[in-house]
Amino acid sequence: MALFSKLLDTGIPNIDWEMTPEYTFGTFESWGGRERVRSKKERIYYFFIDGWDEVPKLCLMERGIKHARVVAEILAPQEMIRECVAKAGKVALFERTYPINERIKRWLIEHVIEPGDDSLVVPAEEPADEATVATGLPGRDARLEVARVSLPDGPAEMSEEDVVALVRQYDFPDQDRNPGGAFTPALVDNGDGLTVSDRSTGLMWQRGGTDIMSHRAMRREVARINAERFAGYDDWRLPSMAEALSLLEREKSAMDQYLHPCFSREQPFVFVEATRSPGGYWFVDFKQGRAYWSSGTIPGGFTRLCRKEK
Repeated sequence: MALFSKLLDTGIPNIDWEMTPEYTFGTFESWGGRERVRSKKERIYYFFIDGWDEVPKLCLMERGIKHARVVAEILAPQEMIRECVAKAGKVALFERTYPINERIKRWLIEHVIEPGDDSLVVPAEEPADEATVATGLPGRDARLEVARVSLPDGPAEMSEEDVVALVRQYDFPDQDRNPGGAFTPALVDNGDGLTVSDRSTGLMWQRGGTDIMSHRAMRREVARINAERFAGYDDWRLPSMAEALSLLEREKSAMDQYLHPCFSREQPFVFVEATRSPGGYWFVDFKQGRAYWSSGTIPGGFTRLCRKEK
């Protein structure tokens, strides 16, 4: 299986032909559904279709507890991929990944797995360690002439109409609700490799964040981060909807997110301190550049915490 010798150092992986994007949260992040994987070292591999871009792609995913990495794109016939997406039917705006069908499975076995045709495999680039990458931002001591904006903070219950009003009030560049928005953060590099600050809002932000987890686990993680005094502080918290939206950029960066590249790409959508009326949780999606909500009893997400500078 030359495919996997090209991609992996661990030998032939365990391909789970029954795994789908829909099943992964219950298997790796929460209780219930499929049998839960309990070893943090265990890795499962499955194929799925990434439909976020205009041209859908067939990809190979490496998955484990609190771990997710696309390891390769498979150059399958585009007609076959589009047929699979079309037959999957309409999905929610925030769910643009699709399970493969039987036709794609047979094609993979016949053209990639058994013959080991590496010409059809495009390994994904390993992301650089963002904490060691220069931010390109002014330093903390830089004198910036910016207007200070006071954003709503703390928990909130919000309807779609509330979010639209918030986006328009502060002119956030939400790609669904206000794509031409002019709000721009005034970021500076704090020089610790861990945080940046926004002079316009007075907020300090994590450059990275947490892995995907349930809402309950996220609350425990915030408590742990504060107990360990991340970057020397113990008042880290979830951003409000407005605070998270304030990080949105009008254009995608080279890391394919509407977010300044000083931030890690590993948190493509994050929890905010807002529930939805009449039900659900709100998130900000940096990959799609917008706020969205998700219903369900076990929603999962990433976090990027902030704190108010004194």
